[in-house]
Amino acid sequence: MNGIIKITARPKLRTPNLLAAWPGIGNVAIIIANYLKAKLPFKELGYLEASYFFDPIGVLVRDNVVEEPNFPQSDFYYWKNTGGGNDLILFIGDDQPANKGYELAHCILDVGERFGVERVYTCAAAITRIHHTEPPKVWGVATSHLISGDLSAYNLEHSGTLQIAGLNGLLLGVAKERELDGICLLGEVPVYASRMPNPMAALAVLKVLTSMIGVKIDLAELAKMAVEAGERIKQVAAQAMEEYIDYFTEPIWERGEEGNEEEEQEN
Repeated sequence: MNGIIKITARPKLRTPNLLAAWPGIGNVAIIIANYLKAKLPFKELGYLEASYFFDPIGVLVRDNVVEEPNFPQSDFYYWKNTGGGNDLILFIGDDQPANKGYELAHCILDVGERFGVERVYTCAAAITRIHHTEPPKVWGVATSHLISGDLSAYNLEHSGTLQIAGLNGLLLGVAKERELDGICLLGEVPVYASRMPNPMAALAVLKVLTSMIGVKIDLAELAKMAVEAGERIKQVAAQAMEEYIDYFTEPIWERGEEGNEEEEQEN
């Protein structure tokens, strides 16, 4: 779309893959995208004019002075794979629009096709009954049965029916409309911890993703973040259990007093 897509660089890329990410459940996708951006020498490729997709609902005031409306960043980056594999285009959106998500997805794929993208990747969370002490599994879905067959080499979980909320899912649907290959990798997240950032799920997904796209990075920092997050979830789960016990149980002595009151009323 003219005026919405702003390309600031014209690199020659070798059959690049495209990874797009937005905040979502457990922030799985955005953790992965930001970690890749920190570990690889990405360069700026362009951005989307966010004012087309987002309506500001307020302004920030500093020292009694009103600032101009801020819009979520919607930026493209590129990385050239010196190892001889596919290059990588990275799109990071700070937020998902309430409307125009379908148009946003088309704009991202317009950029991808302009640079000859071979395959589109997204990441997300799969909310399951997993316990936070268990290693999360990774689920995989694709835009065709042919590509889905490629996932079998990575020992991924499969689901007959599943819904991927938000743009991390919608982008693949739009890719399928445009006959672009696409894969979404989902990391398991405990249902009781779905509102917390989940580096454990992100780490599990990133291990698979880097293998798929032929990228080697140091995962030590993310592994450390995963351990720390596991401890926080453990504390939250313990606190929730205490509150549950307090709410649904009753001290024996209080029960005794109520029992005595009932006996007195009967007498």
